Amino acid sequence: MPLSSAGSAEFLQTLRHQVGQKHVISDTLTMADWMVEPRNLFTGEALAVVRPATTSEVVAVVKSCASAGVSIVPQGGNSGLCGGGTPIPENHSILLSLSRLNRIRQVNPANNSLIVEAGCIIANIQQAAEQADRLFPLSFAADGTAQIGGAIGTNAGGTNVLRYGNTRDLVRGLEVVLPNGDLLDDLSGLRKDNTGYDLKNLFIGAEGTLGVVTAANLKLFAPPAQRHTAWVAINNLANGIELLADLQQRSDGAVSGCELLSATSLEFVLRHRPDCRTPLGTIHPWYLLLELTASNHYESTGQLLENCLADFLQKGKVEDALIAQSLTQGRDFWRIREAIPEAQKLEGGSIKHDISLPSENLAAFVTDTLPLLHQQLSAIRPCIFGHLGDGNLHFNLSQPTAMDEAEFIGQWERFNRIVHDQVDKFGGSISAEHGIGQLKRQELARYKSPVALNLMRQIKRSIDPHNLMNPGKVLPDDE
Repeated sequence: MPLSSAGSAEFLQTLRHQVGQKHVISDTLTMADWMVEPRNLFTGEALAVVRPATTSEVVAVVKSCASAGVSIVPQGGNSGLCGGGTPIPENHSILLSLSRLNRIRQVNPANNSLIVEAGCIIANIQQAAEQADRLFPLSFAADGTAQIGGAIGTNAGGTNVLRYGNTRDLVRGLEVVLPNGDLLDDLSGLRKDNTGYDLKNLFIGAEGTLGVVTAANLKLFAPPAQRHTAWVAINNLANGIELLADLQQRSDGAVSGCELLSATSLEFVLRHRPDCRTPLGTIHPWYLLLELTASNHYESTGQLLENCLADFLQKGKVEDALIAQSLTQGRDFWRIREAIPEAQKLEGGSIKHDISLPSENLAAFVTDTLPLLHQQLSAIRPCIFGHLGDGNLHFNLSQPTAMDEAEFIGQWERFNRIVHDQVDKFGGSISAEHGIGQLKRQELARYKSPVALNLMRQIKRSIDPHNLMNPGKVLPDDE
C-alpha cells in the first residue's frame, strides 16, 4: 500500500537524515535523467532518488524502506538495456543510485585481486589494475559509464568473455545489503572455501531483486605482453566457427576476442562514422575481428595467427585478411566494432535480440532464421554482430528505409516471437548478456522450464518475502 502524503514526507525526511539533505532528490524534473533507460523503452517514476555514499548508509536506507514497506530499485550507470534499473511507476519505489559508492578500497597485485565499491565505473577499475601492472578484462561499449554493481547485477559479458569469462567468472566475493538491512560480508576472496552454498552467485545476474551489491572482490590477470589483431573476411559463418576452433587449438587458448560483423553492420558504421575506414577494399558477407594476446615475449603468437590465416586462405575458407601492423591499427579495427550500436541507432528503429547459441548450431540458426524474417517484411535489414567466440549474437533488426519508425517498432512482439522461437529450437538462450529486466519477463515464462522458474520464485520469496527488492523485474508474473 502506498504511503500517504504525510507518511511519504516523514519517510523522505528520515532518508535525508541518513544520507544528507541534497542526496535525496524528490523533484520530478531533477529526477528525470534517472527515470529513462538508454533505449527509451521504459520511463519510470519514483518517490525519490537516494544517493548513499557508504555501505552503512545503504544499510540504513534499506532498513528504513523495509520498515515503511517501500520498495527499492538499485541503479548503477543506467546503461542497462532491458529496463532493469528503471522504477515501475505504480510500485512507488525509491531509486537507489550507487554512483557515490565509488572507492577502490584495495588493490592486491600479489593476490591478483582488487576490492571496489559498486559505483566504480568499469574504465576506472581497468585503470587501477593497469597502474598495478595488472589487467581487469571486463570490457564492453559502455566502459566509460557502466558501474561494476550493474555489471554484476546483469552478469555482463563483453568482448573478452572467450578468454576470461563473464562478470560471474571475475567475482571472488561480494558485499551485499539484504532486503531486511542485514549485511552479507563475503569479500575475503578465498580461492577455496567449500563451507556450504556459494552465496555470491545468488546475487550475480539477479538484477537487484535479491539485495543491493555494495562492493566486490574482483580477479586480476597479468597484462598481455603481446597483442595481435586481425580483420578477416569470410563468406559464411560455418567457416568462421571452424577458423576460431582451429586458432584456439593452435594457440592453446590465446584467443581473447572473436567478434562477428555482418556486411550490414559495417555499412552502417561507414555511413555514420567518418573516423572509420573499411580495413579491406572489397565487401564481403561477414567479417571476424580476431585478437590474440599472450603474457610472455617468448612465443610468436603473431606468427601463429599469420600461419593459421594463410592455411584458411589457401583452403578457400577465408576470403581476405589483414593483420594489424601496430597497436594503433588494431585499435582502428576495434573502433569499427564498437561503433555499431550507435550507427545502428542512427539508421532508425531497431528491434533488438541479445541471444546465445551453441557454437555448433549458430550458423544453422542464422541460415534458417533470416528467410523467416524476410517473409514477414521483405525490406527488413538484419544488423547482426556480436561475440562469436562465446556464441552471443546481437541479432538486431533495423527498420526498412521507407517505413515509419513507430510502425516498425509496433511489430516488436511479432519479430521477437520469430527470433526467440528459433533460438529455442536451436538450443539457445533469449538473454545472453543484457539481463531480463522488464523487457523479457514474460518471454522468460515462455522459454524457461517450469521447474527452474519455480525454484527461482522460491529463492526470491525466501530472501525477499515482502518483494521490496526491484519488484516487477526478472521473474514473470505468477499465472
